[in-house]
Amino acid sequence: MNLTSPSELSEAYIALGANLGDREATLMQAITALQEHPAIEVLRCSNLYETDPVGYLDQPCFVNMAVALRTSLDPEALLEVMLDIELRLGRERKIRFGPRTVDLDLLWTGGRVVNTPLLTLPHPRMMERAFVLVPLSDIVPEGELSGLYERIQSALDTLDGKEGVRFWKTCTWHSASALSEN
Repeated sequence: MNLTSPSELSEAYIALGANLGDREATLMQAITALQEHPAIEVLRCSNLYETDPVGYLDQPCFVNMAVALRTSLDPEALLEVMLDIELRLGRERKIRFGPRTVDLDLLWTGGRVVNTPLLTLPHPRMMERAFVLVPLSDIVPEGELSGLYERIQSALDTLDGKEGVRFWKTCTWHSASALSEN
């Protein structure tokens, strides 16, 4: 596992989606699995949105959302954790952009630029996808230092397809620590 020093915690943003099985339950299981990792703390969850499929259209609608987290993992190690969670929750990669039990995409890590065979940051298509930007706009605070908030707002102002992203419900996930504080 690749850890940075505790003073080098990064805030990262992940998009989550599912269109097979109990979509909401699977997304909540994915968030719980992220939170259970010792080097990850889930900070905020967006609302859940039902979205039309993009690319491969002969499939059910998705439920999409985004989470903000704090981690000491470097981006590649975080991606490994995310891919492991997808596998544990039954993700199969049969059709590009096809149906899936769960999908976790690393979108942004503190404005870092990464371009490796396994990972590109910022995510190369996130500013073109309403199903990513609408949930992301729920959780990226105005005035955050990396410039992501402004980029999201600018992209949303000009992006077509927002009508395919419909509010579905408020996120019900809460960490065990958040529940014990109440």
